[in-house]
Amino acid sequence: MNQLLDDKSLDTLAKAVRDAGRWASEQQSLIHRSYKDDGTVITETDLEISQQIIGVISRLFPTMNIISEETLTPFDENAPYTFILDPIDGTDVYSQGLPCWAVALGILDKQRKPVGAYISAPRWGLGETELFVRLDPGKELLVNEKTFAITTAKDEPRQITMGSSGQRLMDFSHYEGKIRIFGSSILHMLSPVLYNHIQGCINQSCYVWDIAAAHAVLLNQGMDIEYVDGRAFFYDDDFLLHRKPFSPSFYAGTAQCIRNLRTVLPPK
Repeated sequence: MNQLLDDKSLDTLAKAVRDAGRWASEQQSLIHRSYKDDGTVITETDLEISQQIIGVISRLFPTMNIISEETLTPFDENAPYTFILDPIDGTDVYSQGLPCWAVALGILDKQRKPVGAYISAPRWGLGETELFVRLDPGKELLVNEKTFAITTAKDEPRQITMGSSGQRLMDFSHYEGKIRIFGSSILHMLSPVLYNHIQGCINQSCYVWDIAAAHAVLLNQGMDIEYVDGRAFFYDDDFLLHRKPFSPSFYAGTAQCIRNLRTVLPPK
C-alpha cells in the first residue's frame, strides 16, 4: 500500500469528486455564465467545487501540492505528489447546458509523471448516463467501479477527437477519417481509451488542469501524448507552476497511432 496515499483517504477523495460532479449536474440549469480576464467562461459552480475539493485534499493530504484552475496555492518542490484540479473541464459547454463536461482531478508524482485520476462526468457515459473514472496511483483503472482495459485495435486513426480550434491549426487534406468535438479536453483525451472506435486525439493549446487527469489514464493504458513537432511532452515549470498553456498542439494515442496522425494530420 502507498502509505502517503492510503486507500481509505483515496476512497474519500474519489467520493468527493464524484459527488462534486453530481452536484454540478444538479446546478447546471441554474448557473450564471460570466467571464474571466482572459475571456474564458466561469460559473459559480467552478468556484464552489474548487473550494470543496481543495478543502478535502488539504485535510486528507496536507503535505501534498494542489494546483487548481480557480485557486492559487503554494507549491513545494519536495512534495511527493501534486494534485491538479479542473473544477469544470468544459465550462463553456457546461454553461450552455450541454452534457460534455467533467470534474477532473489528476495526480502527478515527484517526477511530474501523471499517475492518478478521478474524473466525474455525470451526464456523459458508456451507453449509460454517468461516467466516473478512478485511477489510484499504482492501481488498475476503474470505470464506473469496474476494472477497465482496452480491447480493440488503436493504431489506425479512423476516428479521433479534437479541440474546437483544430480546423485552424491542422492540415486535413490527407485525412479521410472522422472527427469528434465535444468541448472538453478531458473527454477528448479519454475517448481513445473508453470508446472502441475512437483511436486518437489531437489537443490544442490549453492548461495543465485541462489534461493531467486524462493523461494519467492514457499512460495507464499504454498510450501517451507527444507534441505535433515530435518532441516528448513534459510538465515543465512554465506549464505546471507559471500556469501557462502548452504549445504547440499534441497528438494522443498509441505510439503507432501518433506516428500515423503525424502523417495524415500534420499541423499547417
